[in-house]
Amino acid sequence: MNTQTPLDATDHSRDSAGMTYVYPVVSRRAGGVSVGINLNPNNACNWRCIYCQVPDLVRGSAPAIDLEQLDRELRQMLQDIVQGDFLRQRVAEGARHLEDIAFSGNGEPTSAKEFPASIAIVEQAMRDYGLLGKIKLRLITNGSQMDKPEVLQAVAHLSRCDGEVWFKVDAATTEGVARINDVRLKPQGLVDRLRNCARQCPTWVQACVFALDGAPPDEAEITAWLALLESVAPDLTGVHLYGLARPSMQVEAARLSSLSEAWMEALADRVRALGLNAHVSP
Repeated sequence: MNTQTPLDATDHSRDSAGMTYVYPVVSRRAGGVSVGINLNPNNACNWRCIYCQVPDLVRGSAPAIDLEQLDRELRQMLQDIVQGDFLRQRVAEGARHLEDIAFSGNGEPTSAKEFPASIAIVEQAMRDYGLLGKIKLRLITNGSQMDKPEVLQAVAHLSRCDGEVWFKVDAATTEGVARINDVRLKPQGLVDRLRNCARQCPTWVQACVFALDGAPPDEAEITAWLALLESVAPDLTGVHLYGLARPSMQVEAARLSSLSEAWMEALADRVRALGLNAHVSP
């Protein structure tokens, strides 16, 4: 493992530890070190978000996962963090604490047929290293598979591990989702999948907000997004709003720019007016 290059929130490289499935990052939203689980090492995703930081992204689903290798890599990483000097070697002093293990990576993790088995592997490793109930187990997802019984059962298992879901909702109109996420879907389907997920496991909505061609999201899109949140609010834990911390690797990259923290906080206040928690990461 490379013990020289320091980790920081501006670089979420999936090969920072020289592993296939496991990578450490400093996460500004988690507030410390996050151990990522990448079930899409083939850089394949069923969506193509225009702000995505994955290079050479392709359409598709996860490949077959070597569960024994995943287990070995995770245990090596946890040993280095919990029992070794990884944090001192690789992480700035203020962030030297393990906050979570997160299914994230280079595509949609729930597209892997081994996703349910992967949760069981992570749960046992957390138990063996004394982490179960002390750190979060998170799933970062576009929610596209949250109408499949086997995925919802896996999400319920995640909940039993003191887990939570961060569910992507960047827009709430067919046109807005097509523009940002490059998929066609009906807003009601998005609502149904979000509600399905939130009833199985504590769920935060996460939204990447940015200016496109110099303009922030228009009021019609914001109103539709807030209405969607309001319709599901009783089932949600809260909302994460985050900006462009790292450059997009998609063809639209030059069209994207950051919004001010004041703009994001003003939107967060509108979310809070719905009775929801809202966190902002500019």
